[in-house]
Amino acid sequence: MTTPALTCRELVELVTDYLDGALDPRTAEAFETHLQICPGCQRYVEQFRDTIAAVGHLRSDDLSPGTQAAVIDTFRRFRPTGPSTAD
Repeated sequence: MTTPALTCRELVELVTDYLDGALDPRTAEAFETHLQICPGCQRYVEQFRDTIAAVGHLRSDDLSPGTQAAVIDTFRRFRPTGPSTAD
């Protein structure tokens, strides 16, 4: 059985599950195979890891309501650019 190929868009949708170890083995293998050939997605996952390392210990109660709203708004408006949106 071959591992299905993932697109950059699919990888972006799966990144949190991947980092949480929640992907099934076949999908995790496809994720890792894509990372081996896609520098844009490699950067994306590394940035995600860096963000988790920098702020992963924060709880929502640690942020003011204004900061919480600004973070949520930023994620809602985020549109990836570069190689990871090519497909």
